[in-house]
Amino acid sequence: MSTQTYFREKPKPLAFIPATRLQQSFVAAAEKRTLVWLANRTPNWINSDHLTFVGFVAQCTAGVCYALARWNRCMLLLGIFFLALNWLGDSLDGTLARVRNCQRPRYGFYVDHIVDTIAAFFLIGGLALSGYIHPGIAFGMLVAFLMLSIEAYLATYTLGQFQLSYWKFGPTEIRLLLTAANLALFRWPTAKVPHTQLRLLDFGGVAAIAGMALMLIVSAIRHTLTLYREERIQ
Repeated sequence: MSTQTYFREKPKPLAFIPATRLQQSFVAAAEKRTLVWLANRTPNWINSDHLTFVGFVAQCTAGVCYALARWNRCMLLLGIFFLALNWLGDSLDGTLARVRNCQRPRYGFYVDHIVDTIAAFFLIGGLALSGYIHPGIAFGMLVAFLMLSIEAYLATYTLGQFQLSYWKFGPTEIRLLLTAANLALFRWPTAKVPHTQLRLLDFGGVAAIAGMALMLIVSAIRHTLTLYREERIQ
């Protein structure tokens, strides 16, 4: 019996062109300078994976702080610390990779955003348990966030542009708004918006849902028209 030897070719890496990052938020310029400064001073033994992990754990812990704030308002202040730590890990990981020229575009994009998705569930889940916002409004925010994220990821794949901010608002601005809300709730935990029955976070949550829904609609229409023009059937 003859012996046949089969040689398998080594799998070729997938062709991948990193998408153009669109970051035009209010604090984008100052934030970029700060992150580059921090990246240049980050110890060599710290890498992007470490920072991604720190950001993930910090955001989940911020959600735990919201849940515990139902019984102790001081947890709102502790939550601010973890929001800041989340900013450090989540924002610095990519900058560190770019400064050190050790980027992993596919790995970085996938890990960063699957981690963000899971952490968002913990953060908003904690809000829903906090007693400071109606659970339905909290999970409405989660649904709106996930839908807007899906639109951004689809646009990244089809247009090669990754939208990091909408109408001057990005992740850092959201953290700043949450920080301001935490301080307001610590000072006025039962305050309601004048002339309404909505609590502070209820009002903020409804506004956030409406804003994200409008961003989703406008972006979906604009990107659909762009793709239609680029792939018009003759």
